[in-house]
Amino acid sequence: QVQFVESGGGLVHTGGSLRLSCAVSGRSVNYNAIAWYRQAQGSGKPRELVAGISVSGRLTYGDSVKGRFTISRDNAKNTVYLQMNSLTPEDTAVYYCNIGIQWVASQTTWGQGTQVTVVS
Repeated sequence: QVQFVESGGGLVHTGGSLRLSCAVSGRSVNYNAIAWYRQAQGSGKPRELVAGISVSGRLTYGDSVKGRFTISRDNAKNTVYLQMNSLTPEDTAVYYCNIGIQWVASQTTWGQGTQVTVVS
């Protein structure tokens, strides 16, 4: 059974940076496309794709984070990272990772997520 453990969130001011980690167990990150998603609590909006890294290393980003966020992976640690720079209050959300099939989350069991709060 695949499990995701997200960490690295916190509270930062506008313009700040955070690095999120997604530790995966039960599947290898170099044989599965892994994506980050986020959901703003209380917004009524569904989870949205933030960034993804394919098996071949191809990267994809949501329009709102292009140029600010960078996804990467460490195969030896079976971990995927999300470097977030130039954060704005609109980035405030709980961030999750999952295996993405055509960037749609494929696993029904999610991790606990990690809260990112950006204040002005």
